[in-house]
Amino acid sequence: MKSSFLDKLIDRLDLVDPEEVQNLIERLTREKGFMENVFSALREGMFVLEPGGVITYVNPAACHIFGLAQDNVVGSPLEKCVRGLAIEGLAKPDAVVSRDFEIFYPENRYLNFYISPITSIVEEKDTHLGYVLLVRDITETRQETAEAIETEKLNALTFLAAGVAHEIGNPLNSLNIHLQLMERKLRKLPENQRSDLEGCLHTAQGEIQRLDGILKQFLQAIRPVPPERTLTNLHHVLEETIQLLQPELEARSVNIHLDLADNLQPILVDPDQIKQAFFNLIKNAFQALPASGGNISLSTDSHEYEVSMTISDDGPGISAEIMGSLFEPYKTTKRGGTGLGLLIVRRILHSHGGEIEVDSTLGEGTQVKLFFPLGPKPARLLNAPATTSDDLDVIDIDISG
Repeated sequence: MKSSFLDKLIDRLDLVDPEEVQNLIERLTREKGFMENVFSALREGMFVLEPGGVITYVNPAACHIFGLAQDNVVGSPLEKCVRGLAIEGLAKPDAVVSRDFEIFYPENRYLNFYISPITSIVEEKDTHLGYVLLVRDITETRQETAEAIETEKLNALTFLAAGVAHEIGNPLNSLNIHLQLMERKLRKLPENQRSDLEGCLHTAQGEIQRLDGILKQFLQAIRPVPPERTLTNLHHVLEETIQLLQPELEARSVNIHLDLADNLQPILVDPDQIKQAFFNLIKNAFQALPASGGNISLSTDSHEYEVSMTISDDGPGISAEIMGSLFEPYKTTKRGGTGLGLLIVRRILHSHGGEIEVDSTLGEGTQVKLFFPLGPKPARLLNAPATTSDDLDVIDIDISG
């Protein structure tokens, strides 16, 4: 409120009965306390600001969201307490402004805020007193939205998969059969006549096999088979996968370094699906290495509730732009790649109740971590909060009789 209004109010206090003044002050105090209790109960963060952006009130929820101490905030500019959020350019004295933003301290969150002006009628004129800023945490909502979008994409691809399987799968089988018939007839020709034709035939067969592999990858990514779980040692699956890839690893001069945990506990997984996940990840790793070769490190570890595996390479790393769409289908940096490998790996991990994390830095390589649960986590009682004698009512009970 304007100081002139307060001056007029003070000048008129001597005309009011003292008891009435006291009742008015008590009423204002009660109302102030009630409103503060209401604001403190809000889950949304709340700031009350002067027109210049100085904080005059902040509720506990806002302090929790931004990691602030309530006693040190009042009287400070908003931009000083919440860096990157300044009144200038955002707030308008005659309109409500709503925006989304992201914070990284005290933890990474997505927030929505809206700033509404506070006005009052003083001397029959609208007077701008400041702003109220309300902040809402939308992190969970954004995650749910992202999951819903991904589900919709996969549902759309599922419908497409049925058409692809019919329109491409059947012609491929027919072409393969006819090429086999041509190969039999070709063997009957003189050797000098069939050499050129054999090269063309083998090229056609190879391309058909490649298309068939892409089709199977696509269908498997969209419609994964439920895992058939057996008690499996991940080290055995990893050893079989490396043996399967050994010719390609040697041809590319790739060195494999193993750091495997002793006595790794067997887990209930589908060994064939896990082998496919390992195959895709190790192949991605050595394909990212330069033509001169490189190193891939494989390590395992076991914790109370999970088994983890890490696959690291010393390749060129992945840019931030690519990292943002890493698990989207058909997003790939490899020439001739389908972009389905990581999507398949994540679907396999999720079907086993596990998780996958990818960490990469340009020029330093990429690290992929897989987490497999050992079983359902048991409920755990937390320690009771500390209490003092002042917090408890002491009751004496006579047990002598």
